[in-house]
Amino acid sequence: MKIKIVLVSLCFSIYLNAQENKEIVNQIEILYKESLTNGKSYNWLDRLSNQIGGRLSGSLNAERAIQWAEEELNSLSLDSVWLQAVMVPKWVRGTFEYANIESSPGNTINVNICALGGSIATPSIGLRANVVEVKGIDNLAQLGEEKIKGKIVFFNGTMQSNQVDGFDAYAAAVNQRYSGAAEAAKYGAVAVIVRSLNFRLDNYPHTGVMSYGDLPLNKRIPAAAISTNHAELLSSMLTLNPKLRFFIKQSCKNYPDVKSYNVIAQIKGSESPENIILVGAHLDSWDLGDGAHDDGAGVVQSMEVLRLLRFKNFRPKNTIRLVLFANEENGLMGAKAYAESVKKKKETHLLALESDTGGFTPRGFSFDTRDKYFNKILSWKPYFKPYFIHLFEQKGSGADVNLLKGNAMVLAGLRTDSQRYFTHHHSEMDTFDQINKRELELGAATMAALVYLSDQLGLE
Repeated sequence: MKIKIVLVSLCFSIYLNAQENKEIVNQIEILYKESLTNGKSYNWLDRLSNQIGGRLSGSLNAERAIQWAEEELNSLSLDSVWLQAVMVPKWVRGTFEYANIESSPGNTINVNICALGGSIATPSIGLRANVVEVKGIDNLAQLGEEKIKGKIVFFNGTMQSNQVDGFDAYAAAVNQRYSGAAEAAKYGAVAVIVRSLNFRLDNYPHTGVMSYGDLPLNKRIPAAAISTNHAELLSSMLTLNPKLRFFIKQSCKNYPDVKSYNVIAQIKGSESPENIILVGAHLDSWDLGDGAHDDGAGVVQSMEVLRLLRFKNFRPKNTIRLVLFANEENGLMGAKAYAESVKKKKETHLLALESDTGGFTPRGFSFDTRDKYFNKILSWKPYFKPYFIHLFEQKGSGADVNLLKGNAMVLAGLRTDSQRYFTHHHSEMDTFDQINKRELELGAATMAALVYLSDQLGLE
């Protein structure tokens, strides 16, 4: 008799699990279908990119983007929408930059450059000096002050093409852009030119944040990026004529910090409202393009997650919160302000998911979490298999949500195909016409599916 009861109980348990799995499969299918057939992410991005444009922290466009996001989120009938004040840097590019290579007196070739974010200006008449080429920061000590003082340091380190993951290649090369000026100044350099971080050879310079560290104001030197084609040209000309000179002129300026805002919205949980599942992206962008991939795509995908989870009046068990962070590109002040408020309020975050890898085909997620939570998430891979989402790895999350480490059980980042991302990243090539509607919508649905599973199945 006991054996029969156990068998009946086991069969009933299997039946319930099958029914639950079927319901989850159906709900995820609804999320993908709604995003791909009635999604709002593409039209939202059209408005953000083409009607507002580049959204550099502290700029008028950044203010307009905040107002736009708040209005759109209020139209979704969410439980609450609010702004979180934060002070952000204000850096202005000024008149667009000019540079040339002088092979001999009177013989010059114009090249494409752009100031790096946070750089100081050159003198108003520009700056001309001899050039010393290095492959990375480590080469500076080998050359020493004798060979660097009074010259422009040309950092010509490339993103290594043997790295299949573009973000790994970027991480290995980005220090010359970020710290190159501060390090070169210590040896008496008068300026730095940095090869754009881009796999492709083209004529578009790529900006990005740089830092002087604790270098005194009177020791700081101008810093600019040069297009990959012109980096190749400069390098080859230096081989033929090490005494050539380079001219650079830029009028960028740093101003005192100004007030900006994180845009926050949420759907309150029905069972455990104190537990928060966060989805987010950064609302700011660089000023050369319109910030469609970096990170307009992440912004509208994150907004779409809340819309999708509101579809058919779905009520989550936990609170689903959206955060559109200010100032990721040149300071992370929005993420810092949010993390400080979380710590102060002692809020509990189950999952913090960020989208900041462009609007390309989603491949999966990277996670920063303990093994037991990661193993639970791995058990969800079959739900993503029909959508060709296969990448689940413990390999970091995103710059903004990373600051929640210690206050969230799982940090995660949407991972997209990275092969084309750095063609657009931080350049005037980052425009709405480079967005594939279907890829963007697949990414939004993939994020919504992970949030849904985290809410319904839990992480314990």
